[in-house]
Amino acid sequence: MLEAKRFSKVGEKIGNVRIDHNSTISQITKVSDDLAALEFRFTVNYAGMGFIKIEGVLNLETDAEALTKGWAATGAMPDDVANLVHNTIVSNCLPIALLVSRDVRMPPPVPLPRINIQKKPPARRSDGQEVA
Repeated sequence: MLEAKRFSKVGEKIGNVRIDHNSTISQITKVSDDLAALEFRFTVNYAGMGFIKIEGVLNLETDAEALTKGWAATGAMPDDVANLVHNTIVSNCLPIALLVSRDVRMPPPVPLPRINIQKKPPARRSDGQEVA
């Protein structure tokens, strides 16, 4: 599911906009012994301006029984699994959020590189002598 909403009007001047990203796992279910389905939500929040929300399911090849039992008991995943899962979610959802942000006329959810082209300083004239 994809949802995007802009609260401010197009053309309305807003100062510095704080952009927050968040990925959350809402549920983990066992599909088979070595496959778990993780329901996730990725959000980009533009403070006072709008939001982009992407929800989906990520299939993970792992010991599904151990993962679902650990999730049910603690509401958390092992750190190495959590890093893999959240990095996968962000790397797949951020490009989509970038395209959607253009469609709803909000700033891109990633910092764009700043290009600063400067004039080259004039070449120094040499008198031809080399000094060591």
